[in-house]
Formats: sequence, structure tokens, C-alpha cells
Amino acid sequence: MNTEDGTVLQQMTTRQAQRRARVLARRRAAVGLSAAVLALAVLGAVTLTPAPPSPGAGEAPVAQWAALRLPAPTPQAPARLADHIAALGAAFDGRAGIAVRDLEGGWTTAHDGEALYPQQSVSKLWVAISVLDAVDRGVLKLSDPVTVRLEDLSIFHQPIRNHVGRNGYPTTVGELLASAATQSDNAANDILMRLVGGPDRVRAVIAERKLGAIGLADEERYFQTAIAGLDWRPEFSFGRNFWQARSAIPQDARRAALDAYLSAPPDGASPEATVAALDRLAAGDLLSPASTAHLLDLLAQSRTGPQRLGGGLAEGWRLAHKTGTGQVLGLRATGYNDVGLLTAPDGRTYAVAVFIAETTRPVPERQALMQAVTRAVIAQHQGLDPRQNNLEDFNLLPLPAQETADLKLRGDFPAP
Repeated sequence: MNTEDGTVLQQMTTRQAQRRARVLARRRAAVGLSAAVLALAVLGAVTLTPAPPSPGAGEAPVAQWAALRLPAPTPQAPARLADHIAALGAAFDGRAGIAVRDLEGGWTTAHDGEALYPQQSVSKLWVAISVLDAVDRGVLKLSDPVTVRLEDLSIFHQPIRNHVGRNGYPTTVGELLASAATQSDNAANDILMRLVGGPDRVRAVIAERKLGAIGLADEERYFQTAIAGLDWRPEFSFGRNFWQARSAIPQDARRAALDAYLSAPPDGASPEATVAALDRLAAGDLLSPASTAHLLDLLAQSRTGPQRLGGGLAEGWRLAHKTGTGQVLGLRATGYNDVGLLTAPDGRTYAVAVFIAETTRPVPERQALMQAVTRAVIAQHQGLDPRQNNLEDFNLLPLPAQETADLKLRGDFPAP
């Protein structure tokens, strides 16, 4: 028994000693792990805690953040008007670009508004701005005398031709500007372009004022003969010489020249750029106050195209505008345009541009598109639905019987 009891007691003592050793080992391991964690925590705190800020630190970034301003949202055109303008452009049988800009509201709506359209005589507007820019800079005066000679004459519509004899016709810069702006006189415009330094100078004025997608070709006499597939000859200014030369060109060659012009018009402008430029003109951003007022007054006196945008005017509304008309080949009419500032009786003004690059539709249908745009703007301004306006909603102004009655054009002259 004693031997057995001693053996059992020894075994128990050994097992207890082993358990105490294991517990002690676990305790030592736990203490070591805690110490390591504590050391890492202390080290991390030292590493991540920034040094105390110096006086004034952080003030500049906070000030910059506080001064940040989100850009103002782009003004949106009334949805009903935008839908109607898009529908008018899409429904027209031909390539038409339309843009309307509210000068007070700052919004623009358009159909094909960023594409380039041939301007034709709309480009006289940029020549007029270049002339008045020269006046503002003291390079020219409106009272400066100019003698127009036979060799200065141009092509197509040029009322001044009736006054030019062998000894020339004495006039002034101001009178030439009025003739170009109000009667779309090609000869007057060509002479003015030369006086300011040629087409390159007009292009420079367009670029300096950052007018965007607005181009300029050349003097009308060079520009128009090229569209017909001809080179300019001085005798084209007189009689039927131009028409005879043009009729002698094979139709395929003439069609190719016209196609080339329409595919990349050197006088191309986008409707949206045009209404933006008209906005800046009206705001006095392009010329001095005196020159701005003078040009707007001339545009308000324009005698060309009264049945285009002006055909949709209601009582009390005013239009200051510039038209343009290109050449016709068979039934294909090109460059039938009108752009201007449409002002309500309460003084609110809208810039409007309608460009018809080409169409086979007759003149009344082209005019109807432009009149519909004018009426849509008026309807929107008056709180009516432009998509549903009726003629009964408007007190329409009486219109001249013929668009070209005052201009005494031959039947085959392009209207200005």
C-alpha cells in the first residue's frame, strides 16, 4: 500500500507541477502580448498625432473653401417653345436652322443650332460692325467723303448703280453704310469692306470679339461669281452680262460649284452663334454706345424681306434685322435667311435667326416658316402656348403687297 500510495502521490504531485508550469507559461505569454499591443498603440499615437498647429495655420484653406461658389445653372428655354421650334425646323421641307435667345432670361433654344449655314447678305452685319469699329477707333468717320466709280460696282442688287456716272458718284461712309444695312446694297458693302482693310480685317474683328462660328467670304462680286462657277469680270456689273455668262455654263458644272459652296460655305455661320452675337450687339458689348445705337437704328430701318420674320409681327412689336438670299438653280433656292432683334411692347428683346440653306419650296412657304418662328416667340412672351397659337391670337400688322416692291428688282435678281 505504502509503495502504491507513494507512487500515486508522486504522480499527482508531478501532474500538479506540470499544470502550474503551463498556467505560468500562459500568464507570461499574455503579459508579453499585452505589452506588445500597448507598445504598438503608443507608437501609433506618436506617429499619427499631428504637431500642435502654429498660429494662423489652416486659415487660408478655410477662407478659400468658404469663397467657393458653384456655377450658376444654365438658363433653360421654356419647354413648349423649345418643342415648337424643334418641330418647325424638322417639319420644313429643306435644310433649316433656327435659334431664339431671350436677352433678359439668358436662355437659347434652337433647331440644328450649331451647324454652319450660308449667310449671304446677313454677313453685311459683320461688315457694318467692322466699319463702326473703325469709326470708334478714329480710323474712319461717317462723314468721310467717298467717290464711287464705275469700276467699284458689284453684282446683283446694288441700288447705288443708278447714281454712278462717268465721273463717279460722291457720297460718304455713312451713306454707304446706310445703303448696305437698309437696302442690302452689294456695291456699297464691297466698298465698305475695302475701306476697313478688306475681308481679312472683317474676319479679324469677328475673331477679336470672339463671335464664334461666324465666317466671312469675300466681296460680293468675287464671292457670287465663284458660287456660279465663274471668275469675276468687271463687265458683270452691267446689263445682262453676268446672266449670259452663267447661262452658258453646263448645268453639271454649275451644280457642282453650288454643291461645293453649300457643303462648306465660306460665309457659314451657326444660328446659335448669330443670336449670341446679336445679344452682345444689343448689350453694347461690340461697339461704343453711339455706334451701337446707330447700327440698331439702321437695322430697324431695313427695307428688305418685310414678309420674313417681320411678317409675323404683332402690334407694338419691333424688329431690327438683316436678310440674306442666295442664288437659285432650277427649283433649288439657297441661303434664304433673316436674323434680327425682336422687341416686345414692354421692352423685352429676343434675338432670332432663321437660316434656310437650301430648299425647293416656294417663297411663301419659306416666309411662312420665319413668320411662324416670330409668332411662336410672341405667343410664349404673352403666356400663350406657341404650339397652339392661332392667327386670332395676334393683332397682325398689315404687310406690303410684294417683298421686293420698293427695291424694283428684275424677276431673276436674287432678293437681298
